[in-house]
Amino acid sequence: MHRTRKTATVRERLGEVASGIRLPDRYQLVQSLKAAAAAALAWAVTGWWLAAPMALMAPWAAVALVQGTVYRSLRSAVELLAMMASGTLFAAGAAAVTGNTMTAMLIALPLTVLLGNWLPVGEQGLYAPTTALFVLAYGTYSLPAVGHRLLETVVGAAVGIAVNAIVLPPVHSLHVRNLALTLPRDCSRLLHDLSEGIVEEYDEERAEGWHRAAGELPGAMSELRAARGWATESFRYNPGHRMRRSTPSPSERWDVVWAQVGNQLLTITLTLWETASERRALPRPSGAFLKELSAVLAAASEVCAADETIMEQGPDDTCLEERAGHLAEARRALADAKRHLHGPGPDAGASLGSLVAGCQALLDDLTPGEFWPVRVDSRPPEGMATDGIER
Repeated sequence: MHRTRKTATVRERLGEVASGIRLPDRYQLVQSLKAAAAAALAWAVTGWWLAAPMALMAPWAAVALVQGTVYRSLRSAVELLAMMASGTLFAAGAAAVTGNTMTAMLIALPLTVLLGNWLPVGEQGLYAPTTALFVLAYGTYSLPAVGHRLLETVVGAAVGIAVNAIVLPPVHSLHVRNLALTLPRDCSRLLHDLSEGIVEEYDEERAEGWHRAAGELPGAMSELRAARGWATESFRYNPGHRMRRSTPSPSERWDVVWAQVGNQLLTITLTLWETASERRALPRPSGAFLKELSAVLAAASEVCAADETIMEQGPDDTCLEERAGHLAEARRALADAKRHLHGPGPDAGASLGSLVAGCQALLDDLTPGEFWPVRVDSRPPEGMATDGIER
């Protein structure tokens, strides 16, 4: 019996580990294959053209420069060449002066590590000391040998940049769109949970969970801003972006709207949490008020769900009419909830007023304005092809 339980526990843990493992997506697979192809091509070019039997510098540089964007490949190439050239020269100079590999290593490595950490080159700084190690491992430090190493590095960098720019150059606009879809989706889910939960006898733990879920929304906004930066960067110096289909990204006004919605949800959930807490003097609203508030939140959830559909499929008259209907329903329910503001004591009025103010601001933020971020349908025409890898 004990052995059976132990086996079941092991299987359960293995299942949890397996569920946490994510398979590589298409973008990662393509970039990995491109890096491998660039390394093989750089090795072949230096081995055939330069007749270098151990041209390690070329494939090493080629792999390092198959970056997430073409612009990043070009920028990293300057930093990488500077670091690898510095490592080569420091190692060759130290070996020429000392005539001993170990002594040269003790001199060159501290200097190259310091140089890589001191200069603003980021992760490329690691290539200075590692290049010095490779040069010392070669065992030849003459001027022609050093020039050979530098030429191999330049060839490898050129091959890596060329492969990344010509073969399915990466574009990150699809990632922006996917993250933009998560904003109304997450808000809709939270509003739905709130609308169902507040009509029940929710406790402090459940209310805290709502507030914690609302607190995760700014994290999604940060991811979206970072993705926008990647998308903008991926079009810089990209030779194929004018000839390929890319997924249009929502305007930055979209981010502003959902940041405001997220702030209102933080306010509403905080008030609900405080009214459920025994450590606070704020009384819980009456059941009648919470029923009206539930109707407001349920209708607002449908508005957010409609925004997700509009972002994903493009606006159509039916969807826009449904959205307007849900928004009007939410405003009617809010008007009914406001009637409960007259009569309660000052403490109860504080909690009701906070919830009503939060819902009022929420509906105002969801009301279409002059710059309401509704995009046109971005689905490509039939038969349109792509010549890049989109993420």
